[in-house]
Amino acid sequence: MSRAEQPSRRTVLAAAVAAAVAGGAGPAAAATAADTEDAGPAPTKAKVKAPARLVDYRSWTSYTEWRGGAAHGVRAVAGHRPGVVVARPEGTTDYTDPHTGTTAAWEYATWTSPVHRLAVPATEVVASWNADTPAGTWLQVELNGTYSDGTATPWYVMGRWAAGDQDIKRTSVDDQTDGKSTIWTDTFAIDDATTGLRLVDYRLRLTLYRRPGTRLTPTVWRLGAMGSDIPDRFTVPASTPGLAQELTVPRYSQEIHKGQYPQYDNGGEAWCSPTSSQMIIEYWGGRLTPEQLAWVDPTYADPQVDHAARATYDNQYEGCGNWPFNAAYAATFHGLQGVITRLGSLSDLETLIAAGIPAITSQSFLKTELTGAGYGTSGHLMTVIGFTAEGDVIANDPASPSDDAVRRVYLRREFENIWLRTKRYNASGGVSSGTGGVCYLYFPSHPTPHQRKALAAVGVR
Repeated sequence: MSRAEQPSRRTVLAAAVAAAVAGGAGPAAAATAADTEDAGPAPTKAKVKAPARLVDYRSWTSYTEWRGGAAHGVRAVAGHRPGVVVARPEGTTDYTDPHTGTTAAWEYATWTSPVHRLAVPATEVVASWNADTPAGTWLQVELNGTYSDGTATPWYVMGRWAAGDQDIKRTSVDDQTDGKSTIWTDTFAIDDATTGLRLVDYRLRLTLYRRPGTRLTPTVWRLGAMGSDIPDRFTVPASTPGLAQELTVPRYSQEIHKGQYPQYDNGGEAWCSPTSSQMIIEYWGGRLTPEQLAWVDPTYADPQVDHAARATYDNQYEGCGNWPFNAAYAATFHGLQGVITRLGSLSDLETLIAAGIPAITSQSFLKTELTGAGYGTSGHLMTVIGFTAEGDVIANDPASPSDDAVRRVYLRREFENIWLRTKRYNASGGVSSGTGGVCYLYFPSHPTPHQRKALAAVGVR
C-alpha cells in the first residue's frame, strides 16, 4: 500500500468536497452520476444524451509531431521509434540537487509542444513521458497553460527524471502554486474547482540535460498529458459485465519485502506501485539483467521488485508511488511504453483485457468496502488481469502475504466504486478523496491492430 501519511493527489479538492457535502450541494454532474443507479428507465420518447467526456489524453510520439514543436538545441529523429534528442545545446546551466546539495554544470536543450486545447477543460492534469537517459543525462518536464478566465499559469515543473540515480536524484518539486492551481507531487490541480475555473489549454516543455563537452543525449519517445474534469461523486453507476477472460501475469507480493531497503519509502510495505509495475513489465517480456540486480542482497526473493522500487523512488515525495515515474520506468524496457490516464468504467478495462492489455488501477477504501481484501488503505495500486464469468474483477493484489496469494477476485460493484469515485468516507467518518479512475497502461511500442483499437477506444493513441 501507499504510505498512509502521504496526502492524496486530490487533497487539493478536499476543502471543496467537504464544503459541498456540508452544504448539501454539488455540481449537477455529480448528482446525475450518483442518482443513476436508482433511477427508473428513461421515458421511451426521451432522447438519451451521451455521457459527457471527462478525460482528454494527448501525446506527441511521431516524427511529424516532434518536428512540429518549438526546438531549441534539439532535433527530431526518425526510425523505428521516433523521438527527440540533443543536437546543439542552447547553453550551460548549474543545477544544485536539493537532495544531495551537489552543484554541477549541465548543457541543455529544449523542446516545447504546440498548444493543446483540451477537449475537456480540466481540473487536473498529469503528464507522463517515455525516455532513455544514459548515465550523464537527465530531463525535466514542465507544463504551462491558460485558465478559463484568460490568465496563464506559470511554467510548472512536473518532474525531474533519470532512469538511474547516480547523476541526479529523481524528484518532483513541491511548493509550486499561483493561488489558482497547485502541483501536488505529479498532478496539476485547480485549487477550488467549485468556482468553475478550469484549465483550457496547455503546452509541455522538455529540457534535456547532459554533461558538458560530451555527445551524450537523452532520447524522448513519448510525451503526453491527461487532463480531466471528474465530477465529485461518492458512487458511480453500475456497469454491465461483458467479458470473461484472464491474462497470465506474474504475481509478486510487496509484503515479502518488508524491511528491505528502508531508504526507499520504508521498504516493501509501501511498494504497491513498483510491484504492480514489475508484474506488467514482465508480462510483456521485460527482464532485468544480473548486472542490474547485482546491488540487491542475493538472499532476497524477487530482487526485481527491490530494483523497481529504487528506479521509481521520488526523493521529494519520499515514496515509490509517483505515477509518471512508474510509467517512465516501464518504458525503459525494450519495446515498452507507458502512460498515465483515467478510464471511465470497468467496460474500458474489459476492452483492454480483451486485447491482452492488463492495467494498474489506483484506489482507496475502508476494510469493509472491498470484500476479501482484509485491509483498508488511503491509497493502493493493484493490477487488473481479467474478469470472471460473473463479471467480477480478477486482480493481482501486491498487498498479499506471498506471491502465491497475490491473485484475488473482487466483487465487481465494490471494485468499480472504490476505483472510480472521487469522494469517500474515511475511517474517522470524515470526507477524503478518491482517484477517479486513475490507471497506468503499459503496452508494446508497436501495438497490434487489435491493441491499437482497444487503446484508441479508451482515449490513448
